[in-house]
Amino acid sequence: MRMRSGTAIAGVAALAVAGMALTAAFEPVWAHGPTRQKVRESIEISAPPAKVWAAISNFQDMSWLPVVTKTTGEKGNEIGATRTLTLTGGPTVEEELYKYEPDMLSYSYRITKVDVKVLPVTNYSSTLTVSPAPDGKSKLEWAGAFYRGFPNNDPPPELSDEAAVKAVSGLYKAGLEALKKKIESGS
Repeated sequence: MRMRSGTAIAGVAALAVAGMALTAAFEPVWAHGPTRQKVRESIEISAPPAKVWAAISNFQDMSWLPVVTKTTGEKGNEIGATRTLTLTGGPTVEEELYKYEPDMLSYSYRITKVDVKVLPVTNYSSTLTVSPAPDGKSKLEWAGAFYRGFPNNDPPPELSDEAAVKAVSGLYKAGLEALKKKIESGS
């Protein structure tokens, strides 16, 4: 039996294209999951860096954050130190110190346990840093990175990227404003 090679090749090619089209039509679609979100807020405080650092340097004291009613913890400012923040209304947030650099006026911590209804984030870490600003003032920066509270695709609105960024940004702004007021008023 003798085939025309052009016809045979065209037929095989047509079958291959049809097969690829069918395969593509029935392959599962892999949607992209959540992406790491970042928030960075800062404020200028009319006080020297040493005074601002003194107000935030104790990892066991978060009394300057308005929503915190009580802080308890262990190991002071040692790497691995833990603290539990009790918030207005009773919910708690558990955190761990993983970097402490007093010579750099900076420390970093992570949340180890939080209800996403309280703060709609997962895998959260954060750094507070004080630096000099003009005229003897200081700049206090609070930077965080995290994932939204819902790890899968199609999150409910209250656990979306937008909700997570809004909650963290609002928390940072409120904390920085309260700290500025506390330090500048001398209370």
